[in-house]
Amino acid sequence: MKNVSIITEFVLLGLSSDPQIQTVLFVLFLGIYLLTLVGNTVMILIIKADSRLHTPMYFFLRHLSFLDLSFSSVTVPKMLQNFLSQKKSISVWGCITQSFFFTLSGGTEACLLSAMAYDRYAAICHPLVYTVLINRPLCTGIVSIAWAVGFSISLINSLLIHKLHFCGSNIISHFSCELPPLFPLSCTDPTVNEILLAVSCTSLGLLTLPPILFSYSRIISAILSIRSSEGQGKAFSTCSSHLTVVLLFYGTALFRYISPDSGSVLEQVVSIQYSVITSLLNPLIYSLKNQEVKTALLRMLRQQKCASR
Repeated sequence: MKNVSIITEFVLLGLSSDPQIQTVLFVLFLGIYLLTLVGNTVMILIIKADSRLHTPMYFFLRHLSFLDLSFSSVTVPKMLQNFLSQKKSISVWGCITQSFFFTLSGGTEACLLSAMAYDRYAAICHPLVYTVLINRPLCTGIVSIAWAVGFSISLINSLLIHKLHFCGSNIISHFSCELPPLFPLSCTDPTVNEILLAVSCTSLGLLTLPPILFSYSRIISAILSIRSSEGQGKAFSTCSSHLTVVLLFYGTALFRYISPDSGSVLEQVVSIQYSVITSLLNPLIYSLKNQEVKTALLRMLRQQKCASR
């Protein structure tokens, strides 16, 4: 190692090297990021302002909106900067810091989506005792555990990556600093880091996927047992938003971390889906498919209009 120069920064190749395409991508992702900020901030404000939405489901949804703000803000600002910069570099410490917050946000969101699935199961399958099963102290505890799990996974993986020495090539064929693309750039053996990341992802999957599968199997069974089609539609509408979000997030994230890293365009597209697009779509999905949110939004707009007069 004494004869090898240790690199101090990485170069993020991003989505394209063509200046014209980069300009188009800058405008596109700037628009996506601004819509993400506005959509999730409005969702948080609506839930906080309207007392009718002070229920467990919207308590979780408010935290999900905050996570989406964090998830998108970890990667998109640096991506936008690189679209306009000739030197698309990031320091090693900056890269590790970005991967830390990326893993923290992703791990916490996986746990939160699992908790929201159980919440929908309790609401549909046990409506009479819903408030007993899902109460405010339990919701606060679940959210705290979700953050603790995300933080623990992120911290352990980030601490071990500090033991790696990076030399030679500093090119990352990606738009952000996720953990898998960093391992091939290490001069020291990253086997322990790869095993730890695999164990972390597997543990997170085993912790979060069974509650989701159990909850939706019972929900589907309960919906099919309803005789009227109107009743089935009403019951399904209460969980369809969450199911859509789960499929978008878990489907792409599992593909990204189960498959070996290759630096392909498909991997970048998949990463964009769960780290950028999902954060944009979540508030749209929950507002467009949820009559309570739309009613609360209209009520808030009317109150602001009256106050301005």
